[in-house]
Amino acid sequence: MEKPPIVTFVGKSNAGKTTYLEKLIKELKNRNIKVGTIKHDVHGFDIDKPGKDTWRHAQAGADAVIISSPSKVAVIKKMQQEMSLDQIAEFILDMDIILTEGYKRSAKPKIEIYRKAHSTELLCNPDELIALVSDADWNLGVPIFDLDDAVGVANLLQKKYNLPG
Repeated sequence: MEKPPIVTFVGKSNAGKTTYLEKLIKELKNRNIKVGTIKHDVHGFDIDKPGKDTWRHAQAGADAVIISSPSKVAVIKKMQQEMSLDQIAEFILDMDIILTEGYKRSAKPKIEIYRKAHSTELLCNPDELIALVSDADWNLGVPIFDLDDAVGVANLLQKKYNLPG
């Protein structure tokens, strides 16, 4: 199976990355494109609720806990070190594209979300970007889209990565 392309969305805190990704995911899904997402959390996270069975399994010492239902599956695995983006992406190979939020240090193609109210400079160098989503005018040599233009970015991704739809 061919690995899906990975595009990472980066930006300063509160720039609107998640809000924009919600719009883009809906647009890609409307085109019947299978979308996987990976969120990077540098602070760590806990998705298991105290007292629930999976939490109890982990508390008892399980190194990996999987919960499965007819409609979804989740894996919680203790790690000695952080997995690379490519290692994580191996979990979702049956997608047409993988969009990530964060991973600003990865070598993957990036789309930066920029809001002039949050910063005066970009997070990335222009040569790292395949596009910029912004409420400000920039002359970077990459396509620039408005903060509400999910259609434009979907068109770019569909053409660049030969996505179905």
